[in-house]
Amino acid sequence: MKTNSFKAAKRLVLSKITMFTLAWLTLNYIFSVSCFAQDGNAGIQEATNKVKGYFDTGCDLMYAIGAIVGIIGAIKVFNKWNAGESDTNKVAAAWFGSCIFLVVVATVLKSFFGI
Repeated sequence: MKTNSFKAAKRLVLSKITMFTLAWLTLNYIFSVSCFAQDGNAGIQEATNKVKGYFDTGCDLMYAIGAIVGIIGAIKVFNKWNAGESDTNKVAAAWFGSCIFLVVVATVLKSFFGI
Protein backbone atom coordinates (compact mmCIF):
# COMPACT_ATOMS: atom_id res chain seq x y z
CA MET A 1 0.00 0.00 0.00
CA LYS A 2 2.83 2.36 0.80
CA THR A 3 4.46 1.92 -2.60
CA ASN A 4 1.22 2.80 -4.40
CA SER A 5 0.72 5.95 -2.32
CA PHE A 6 4.37 6.86 -2.82
CA LYS A 7 4.04 6.43 -6.61
CA ALA A 8 0.86 8.50 -6.61
CA ALA A 9 2.53 11.28 -4.61
CA LYS A 10 5.56 11.18 -6.88
CA ARG A 11 3.32 11.33 -9.96
CA LEU A 12 1.43 14.29 -8.47
CA VAL A 13 4.65 16.19 -7.75
CA LEU A 14 5.98 15.50 -11.25
CA SER A 15 2.73 16.65 -12.85
CA LYS A 16 2.79 19.88 -10.79
CA ILE A 17 6.40 20.53 -11.79
CA THR A 18 5.53 19.87 -15.43
CA MET A 19 2.54 22.21 -15.34
CA PHE A 20 4.58 24.93 -13.60
CA THR A 21 7.38 24.60 -16.16
CA LEU A 22 4.94 24.70 -19.06
CA ALA A 23 3.21 27.79 -17.64
CA TRP A 24 6.55 29.50 -17.03
CA LEU A 25 7.79 28.77 -20.56
CA THR A 26 4.53 30.03 -22.07
CA LEU A 27 4.66 33.29 -20.13
CA ASN A 28 8.33 33.71 -20.96
CA TYR A 29 7.57 33.26 -24.66
CA ILE A 30 4.67 35.74 -24.59
CA PHE A 31 6.68 38.43 -22.85
CA SER A 32 9.74 37.96 -25.06
CA VAL A 33 7.64 38.34 -28.21
CA SER A 34 6.23 41.62 -26.96
CA CYS A 35 9.75 42.87 -26.21
CA PHE A 36 10.89 42.32 -29.81
CA ALA A 37 7.89 44.06 -31.34
CA GLN A 38 8.48 47.51 -32.76
CA ASP A 39 6.65 50.16 -34.67
CA GLY A 40 6.07 49.18 -38.31
CA ASN A 41 7.06 52.60 -39.65
CA ALA A 42 10.33 52.54 -37.72
CA GLY A 43 11.20 49.13 -39.17
CA ILE A 44 10.44 50.23 -42.73
CA GLN A 45 12.45 53.43 -42.27
CA GLU A 46 15.42 51.48 -40.88
CA ALA A 47 15.31 49.05 -43.83
CA THR A 48 15.14 51.94 -46.30
CA ASN A 49 18.15 53.61 -44.69
CA LYS A 50 20.17 50.39 -44.84
CA VAL A 51 19.29 49.86 -48.51
CA LYS A 52 20.29 53.45 -49.30
CA GLY A 53 23.60 52.88 -47.53
CA TYR A 54 24.51 49.87 -49.67
CA PHE A 55 22.97 51.13 -52.89
CA ASP A 56 26.03 52.78 -54.45
CA THR A 57 28.07 49.63 -53.93
CA GLY A 58 25.24 47.56 -55.42
CA CYS A 59 25.07 49.83 -58.48
CA ASP A 60 28.82 49.55 -58.99
CA LEU A 61 28.51 45.77 -58.73
CA MET A 62 25.64 45.78 -61.22
CA TYR A 63 27.69 47.85 -63.69
CA ALA A 64 30.66 45.50 -63.26
CA ILE A 65 28.45 42.47 -63.93
CA GLY A 66 27.04 44.28 -66.97
CA ALA A 67 30.57 44.91 -68.26
CA ILE A 68 31.55 41.26 -67.83
CA VAL A 69 28.34 40.07 -69.50
CA GLY A 70 28.94 42.57 -72.32
CA ILE A 71 32.47 41.31 -72.91
CA ILE A 72 31.31 37.68 -72.93
CA GLY A 73 28.47 38.59 -75.30
CA ALA A 74 30.82 40.46 -77.62
CA ILE A 75 33.14 37.44 -77.79
CA LYS A 76 30.22 35.09 -78.53
CA VAL A 77 28.85 37.38 -81.24
CA PHE A 78 32.32 37.79 -82.76
CA ASN A 79 32.81 34.01 -82.88
CA LYS A 80 29.39 33.50 -84.48
CA TRP A 81 30.06 36.25 -86.98
CA ASN A 82 33.42 34.76 -87.98
CA ALA A 83 31.85 31.31 -88.25
CA GLY A 84 29.25 32.71 -90.64
CA GLU A 85 26.23 31.58 -88.63
CA SER A 86 22.89 33.01 -89.66
CA ASP A 87 21.53 33.90 -86.20
CA THR A 88 24.30 36.40 -85.35
CA ASN A 89 21.95 39.40 -85.36
CA LYS A 90 19.54 37.71 -82.95
CA VAL A 91 22.32 36.78 -80.51
CA ALA A 92 23.85 40.27 -80.71
CA ALA A 93 20.47 41.88 -79.99
CA ALA A 94 19.89 39.57 -77.01
CA TRP A 95 23.27 40.31 -75.41
CA PHE A 96 23.00 44.04 -76.09
CA GLY A 97 19.47 44.05 -74.64
CA SER A 98 20.62 42.35 -71.45
CA CYS A 99 23.35 44.94 -70.91
CA ILE A 100 20.90 47.80 -71.52
CA PHE A 101 18.48 46.16 -69.08
CA LEU A 102 21.10 46.19 -66.30
CA VAL A 103 21.76 49.91 -66.81
CA VAL A 104 18.03 50.73 -66.90
CA VAL A 105 17.36 48.70 -63.74
CA ALA A 106 20.09 50.57 -61.87
CA THR A 107 18.62 53.91 -62.98
CA VAL A 108 15.06 52.94 -62.06
CA LEU A 109 16.14 51.69 -58.64
CA LYS A 110 18.03 54.93 -58.00
CA SER A 111 14.90 56.93 -58.73
CA PHE A 112 12.73 54.53 -56.70
CA PHE A 113 14.82 54.97 -53.56
CA GLY A 114 15.33 58.68 -54.17
CA ILE A 115 19.11 58.56 -54.39
